[in-house]
Amino acid sequence: MITRNEAFELLKKYNKDPFHIQHSLTVEAVMKWYANELGYSDEADHWGIVGLLHDIDFELYPEEHCLKAPELLRGGGVSEDIIHSVCSHGYGITVGCGVTIDVEPVHEMEKVLFAADELTGLIWAAALMRPSKSTKDMELKSLKKKYKSKGFAAGCSRDVIERGAVQLGWELDHLLDMTLRAMAATEDTIKAEMI
Repeated sequence: MITRNEAFELLKKYNKDPFHIQHSLTVEAVMKWYANELGYSDEADHWGIVGLLHDIDFELYPEEHCLKAPELLRGGGVSEDIIHSVCSHGYGITVGCGVTIDVEPVHEMEKVLFAADELTGLIWAAALMRPSKSTKDMELKSLKKKYKSKGFAAGCSRDVIERGAVQLGWELDHLLDMTLRAMAATEDTIKAEMI
């Protein structure tokens, strides 16, 4: 399996924008947190690598997101199971070039990635609006208010987040609460990596 350092170098080969790097680090940390929380602690590193690499093709090929990823990942020696997981977070989404991603999330890890990816962006946007600029003092009630405001973080698809909750068999509030807790628990780690 690709090591975490190899995965991070591969990500940085195709992604230079600090925003994209931070998002990938955030999803990595959230995925590792979820692995430990849901009883997959022995797979936490694997979950993290999938999270780290999930948007590998987005910066250079936004119109072909999840379509170019297999080529880039195979070129970096990434295994097919990770490639499937990465591509599954686009399931049912029609990308800019008009293709609808048909790689279905099967494993619970893939369903968590699908559900949490967009949500981490929305939570981070909400955190930046706070005086603390942090998720650590954010309450679920505050997050729900931002979530319900359609004009807030409009690029974060509520439809995808809600479909993710359904795929997991969770109430939306449970997904919001869990992902907020994951981000609060890992925020310092992510910030340290960005220095």
